[in-house]
Amino acid sequence: MGRLLSLVVNMEEKNCSMTPFLPAAELKKSYDIFGHFYTVAVSPDEVASCRSVLEIIDKRQTPGDVNIICDRQPDAVFIMMNPGSSQPLVEVDNHIVADEISKLPISLVPTKPDTTQYQVMRVMRYCGWRHVRVLNLSDLRSPKSPVFIKTFERLEATCGYDAHSIFAPARQNELTKKLPKNRETPLVFAWGLSDKLSPLIARCLNAIPPQQNYTGLLAEGTADKYRHPLPTLQRDKETWFRNMIQLCEPA
Repeated sequence: MGRLLSLVVNMEEKNCSMTPFLPAAELKKSYDIFGHFYTVAVSPDEVASCRSVLEIIDKRQTPGDVNIICDRQPDAVFIMMNPGSSQPLVEVDNHIVADEISKLPISLVPTKPDTTQYQVMRVMRYCGWRHVRVLNLSDLRSPKSPVFIKTFERLEATCGYDAHSIFAPARQNELTKKLPKNRETPLVFAWGLSDKLSPLIARCLNAIPPQQNYTGLLAEGTADKYRHPLPTLQRDKETWFRNMIQLCEPA
């Protein structure tokens, strides 16, 4: 596995940094957000709503043809749990059957930001990153973690469908295009602490190329559980941000 820069974090510890925790209203002025949304027929009776990638980009860098963003190399790639309640701001008509998932072309559309993405923007602002790509352990859109976990476990166990994850073998070519070509570009692990995610985490780690630079706020007493940007309490959100910028301190 690649070079690891991590910070083992006890969330009760406070960081005394005076870096401002910028409000969402200010962050909206600086960044555009685009996602690729699709639905996949996992079986004749079940269709899953998904998002495969999210691109957060400095408005000054947004091209006229937003799909060009897919070909750009980001300043960092965040890997989180799943897209949650992420929603497109326009109507999307991308439908595919399960065994053709690798054939679906990427088409980015404007996306409604959520509180997790604002956390990423705060880190971007501090680090001077102009473009961050967000991937997930699973593409399944579900705002409640327990529901998401039950869904992916059922789809894998009963339908044999693991390609809801970009780290599945069937999507290797797609993953290669979305990971940074420069192995010094950091992957930021931020998928949360649930042991139920362990199979997806293992799949992710096995799919990441050797020597890739990766980082994250590793939870105390764990080997692969990295703290999510959006803990429940506001003070913990601020602590996550301040610990993350300490970890990603620009050179």
